[in-house]
Amino acid sequence: MTQAGHTERAHALLGASKASQWISCPPSARLQEGIPEKRSKYADEGTLAHELGENKLRRRVLPCDSKERKRLDEILAKVHEDSNYSAEMENDIQEYAELVEERFMEARSRSEDAVILLEERLDFSEWVPDGYGTGDVVIIADGVLEVIDLKYGKGVPVSAAKNAQLRLYGLGAWSIYNYLYNIDEIRMTIVQPRLDSVSTDRMTVTELLEWAESVVKPAAAQANAGEGEFKCGDHCRWCKIKGNCRARADANLQAIAYEFRDPALLTPEEIGSILYIAQQLKSWAGDVEEHAFEQAKRGVKIPQWKLVEGRSNRTITDKEAAKTAFAVAEIPEEKYLKPQELLGIGELEKRVGKKELVGLIGDLILKPPAKPVLVPESDNRPELNSVANDFAGEDFSDI
Repeated sequence: MTQAGHTERAHALLGASKASQWISCPPSARLQEGIPEKRSKYADEGTLAHELGENKLRRRVLPCDSKERKRLDEILAKVHEDSNYSAEMENDIQEYAELVEERFMEARSRSEDAVILLEERLDFSEWVPDGYGTGDVVIIADGVLEVIDLKYGKGVPVSAAKNAQLRLYGLGAWSIYNYLYNIDEIRMTIVQPRLDSVSTDRMTVTELLEWAESVVKPAAAQANAGEGEFKCGDHCRWCKIKGNCRARADANLQAIAYEFRDPALLTPEEIGSILYIAQQLKSWAGDVEEHAFEQAKRGVKIPQWKLVEGRSNRTITDKEAAKTAFAVAEIPEEKYLKPQELLGIGELEKRVGKKELVGLIGDLILKPPAKPVLVPESDNRPELNSVANDFAGEDFSDI
C-alpha cells in the first residue's frame, strides 16, 4: 500500500476505529455522518509512521525480490523526504518492526505454516452492517490468531485491554481465516513506541463471539438505524459533534447543579467528586469553545459573541538582512545575537537518536524528581506516601 493508500483508508460508518463511540452511544454514528475528518499534523505524522512501518516489515517478514525492493526503495525515498520524518520516528518504528518480527517467529515456532498479513482489510459485517477495518498486522497460526496495531501518538496512552477496535479486528480476521486454522485464542496487541508501551489482551474465540453477539450486534443495529440512547463518557474525546452535543451538555450542566451538604466546609469525599466534575467541565468547555469558533468563522452568528482580530507578535521577516544592517551600523554583536545554545533533550533525541544520545552523554543527563500531581485512582502510577516523606529536601520552585 502506498502512502496515499494509508491516507485514503476508507472509513465505514460503523468502522472499527470508531467502535468505542457507536457501541457506547449508538445514535452518535448517524449524527457524525457526512462531517469530514479533520486532518492535523499529528494525523499526517501517524500516517507516515504507518507507511514506514509497513515498508520495514515487507522487507523483514515477506518475500522481497529485486522488483519489490525497488518499489519499496521508491516509497522509502518519499518517506525520508517528508517533513514529518525524523530520526526519532526511524528508531521508534524500527523497535515496532522488531517486535512484530519476534511475534511472527513465535507463531512459526508453533506452526510451520503460520502467515503474516500487512494492511489487511478485515470484514466483520456478520455482526456490524458494512463493518470493516484495516489491520496493521495479522499473524495466524494454529491455536492463536494475533492482531497488532501501531499507535504512533504520544498524547493519549492506549491500552489493548477491552479495546473494541482490536476486538473487531480479531473478529474480522477470525471470520475470514478460521476455516484454514484451528484457532482457539485471539491475541490483541497495541504498540505505542513513543510511550515505550506494548499492551496485549487475550480472549478465547468463544468469549469473543459471545461479546460480538450480546454487545456488538445490538449496538450496531441501533447505530445503523440512528436509534438508541445517547451516553457520555471517554468515547466523546474523538466524537465530531462533542462541541454541540445536547446529551453531553445536559450531563455537564447537571454536574454543575451538584448539591452540597452541610457543614460549611467540604468533606474529602465531596472534594474528590468535585475534581472529577471539574475535569469533565474543562474538557467540555474547551470543545464548546472550539465548535463556536469554527461556526463563527463560517459566518454563523453566536449570540453575545463576536469574532475580532487577535493580538499578534512582531516578527523580523529577513533575519539575515537584519544582521547585515546591524553589522553595517557597527552595532556590537552581543547586542543583537544570542550565543550558541545546546538544544533540549527532546530535540536532541530527534536529531541524534535516543540510543545514540544515551551513548554520548547518558551520564550527563539528570532527571530530577517530578512535581507531585493529583490524579484519579485509576492512574497506574504508584501512590506517594506523603509529599513530606517522599520528596524531603527537594525544591520544586524551578520545576
